[in-house]
Amino acid sequence: MTGETPAVTASPAGGLAAVEQEIAHACREAGRDRDSVTLIAVSKTFDAAAIEPVIASGQRVFGENRVQEAKAKWPALLSAHPGLVLHLIGPLQSNKAREAVALFDAIHSVDRPSICEALAKEIKSQGRHPQLFVQVNTGEEPQKAGVAPQEADAFIAACRDKYGLNISGLMCIPPVDQAPAPHFALTAKIAARNGLKNLSMGMSADFATAIQFGATHVRVGTAIFGHR
Repeated sequence: MTGETPAVTASPAGGLAAVEQEIAHACREAGRDRDSVTLIAVSKTFDAAAIEPVIASGQRVFGENRVQEAKAKWPALLSAHPGLVLHLIGPLQSNKAREAVALFDAIHSVDRPSICEALAKEIKSQGRHPQLFVQVNTGEEPQKAGVAPQEADAFIAACRDKYGLNISGLMCIPPVDQAPAPHFALTAKIAARNGLKNLSMGMSADFATAIQFGATHVRVGTAIFGHR
């Protein structure tokens, strides 16, 4: 496995092709099927003009960090391109739960009781069931969202038993100044003992490593769209 970040190319379509090549290579190195990894093209801060060529190149799954930004640009894109899938990969505020459940097909940032309550209410009210990931703060960084690793088991159990949420998997963002592999390994271990099959791990700089540790969803922005 190379573990190298694909070069940022001059065009989003070229960036997507390079990332796809690296994912395929990482899957081969890990002895995994390419279809076992979902590429989430992170389009935060980029407008529809930048997103359209990536859609035209065949990409169907996209990620956004903020509900308000996604609301401003995605309804028109979703209408023009049926079949697209939209993931919320950034922090979610309780007062945005209604909009998030209405717009997104997956939410990666379930991390506290207030969010669980708000999501449970809106899922029941709207009859929409987005895929839900619990965010684990593997580095226990105070500035970062997520459940502490030692509290993850109890939180996942509460999501299921108290709030009736169907948790699909876990998400993590390793500290930028640490090797990502131990954080991916820890997240995978927590997922396995809780019977969770999906792992949202890996970004532009480390998604090949994440695939080695079982990532089912990789969140790649810069390597596709360029620097923000």
